[in-house]
Amino acid sequence: MDRLITSDKACDRPAPHVILHLNYMFRLGSVRRRSGFVLALCAVVALPVGGATGSATQSLSASINPIGALTVPASASLSPGTIAFQPFTGNLTLNYELRTTPTGGGTIGLIVSSDFSPSGGPSIASGALAYSCSGASLGTACSGTQTVSTTTQTPVLTLPASACTGGGGACSNQDPNSVNLNFKLTDDPGYATGTYSAQITFVISAT
Repeated sequence: MDRLITSDKACDRPAPHVILHLNYMFRLGSVRRRSGFVLALCAVVALPVGGATGSATQSLSASINPIGALTVPASASLSPGTIAFQPFTGNLTLNYELRTTPTGGGTIGLIVSSDFSPSGGPSIASGALAYSCSGASLGTACSGTQTVSTTTQTPVLTLPASACTGGGGACSNQDPNSVNLNFKLTDDPGYATGTYSAQITFVISAT
């Protein structure tokens, strides 16, 4: 639920209200998704004593390819700090399912598809929004602080070869897997008051 941000006592105007709208994309590996299924056929004919029976058999096969899937909340709100002009902060949990080949791997990245609007408030293009990653249940979460970009995809997660969600054994026991993102947005005193929103896109790749 979006949270309405009220002004700090040290400021005589209401602070901006900031919302991130989230969506996601899939990017599969170079192997085309193709599955073939052929049912085994068997026919037995009842004949009089002394007769004969016949049968027909067909093979059953399936091609299992690398693939990934993401689930994100519809939106995430950023809340102001307890002291005037401290950064806005917010977090979200990104859920994912993935399968990679013995020689491949996978990644999850983030890119801005729409900067904050209307004008007069924070700007991702100027480096106002950053995040850190933690708690990945499969793969390695991004390290350090990542500054969000409108032109370049920034890392969220890296997954190794032969990775898979669920099933135990060589796979992760957790299904779906998850990673936490902690966002931080600059609160510049020059921002005009109002409600601002931006859209970011998560991209998952599996080979």
